[in-house]
Amino acid sequence: MRLSVLDQSPVREGGNAADAVAETIALAKACDALGYHRYWLAEHHNTSSFAGSAPEVLIARVAAETHRMRVGSGGVMLMHYSPLKVAEQFRMLETLAPGRIDLGIGRAPGADERTTRALQAGPESWGIDAFPSQVHLLKQFLDDAAGVAPMPADHPYRGIHAMPRGDTRPELWLLGSGLHSAVYAAEFGLPFCHAHFISPEGSLEACDAYRERFKPSSWCERPRLAMGVAALAAESDEDARRLVASRNLWVVRLYTGRPIQFPSPEEALAYPYTEQEQRLLAGIEARSMVGTPAVVRDKLTGLAERHGAEELVVVTITYDFASRLHSYELLAAEFALTSPGAGR
Repeated sequence: MRLSVLDQSPVREGGNAADAVAETIALAKACDALGYHRYWLAEHHNTSSFAGSAPEVLIARVAAETHRMRVGSGGVMLMHYSPLKVAEQFRMLETLAPGRIDLGIGRAPGADERTTRALQAGPESWGIDAFPSQVHLLKQFLDDAAGVAPMPADHPYRGIHAMPRGDTRPELWLLGSGLHSAVYAAEFGLPFCHAHFISPEGSLEACDAYRERFKPSSWCERPRLAMGVAALAAESDEDARRLVASRNLWVVRLYTGRPIQFPSPEEALAYPYTEQEQRLLAGIEARSMVGTPAVVRDKLTGLAERHGAEELVVVTITYDFASRLHSYELLAAEFALTSPGAGR
């Protein structure tokens, strides 16, 4: 089983976006040395909680600062963009770091309704229902650019190439938290990463549907399933529970329409949860893997075995960067990620 990283570039209370981006780069360099397989950068818009609004820009910097692990998007919210432009961005990234770039794409907007309208090109924009057409066109541009398959002779975009062209392609993944995304990934013959940390409900059904309906393609010959999971390891259960309180309160506030930057553990532990918020908190805690390294390892491997996942993409958020880095260090040691081939 492979172990990888999803970095949302979180902004803590009292910090700023520049701090968050600097910590992303520092964490990526550390995880490269620790033996993690891939490092994905998230896309969020119009939020003070996350600094990562342009994963394609951060990917270029992170790839330049690392040497071994794959680097990519987790993911690009394709409904906002031209498939040709996305293909060209990731063709350039693949040219800069050949054989190390992942293009993870998602259906969700990653933003509120007004921000979604502002991101798009007006009334003629794609919209979520056009997602399958966008994925198909994106694959065609990437296949053409890599010399795998030219555009069909009768295609309206025949002769238009995603530049720069080259002999390799970024690894294309479809990301999602529900059944629709799983089915799209299967029909397109793409690897699929289920966002368990966002929505664990129906995860078994989605993963089963992906495997059952998978159609082999030039991108992926067999079903390849990863899972995005929230995990935090510390030296003791008590330390882990204290550190995870920051993210738990942040999620509760998000779900109740009162988003905040990530609070300190002390503020989170002192927060007066209402009965409704306590019910939300219980659900959040149930889908997070928290504790000592051995406890977290057992929870993670159990989750992977139940879903048939061959890779776990771990997202860890703490108030202070040192604790976040230490959690990844503890998991790397627990999973014996000690060499360039580790985690495979």
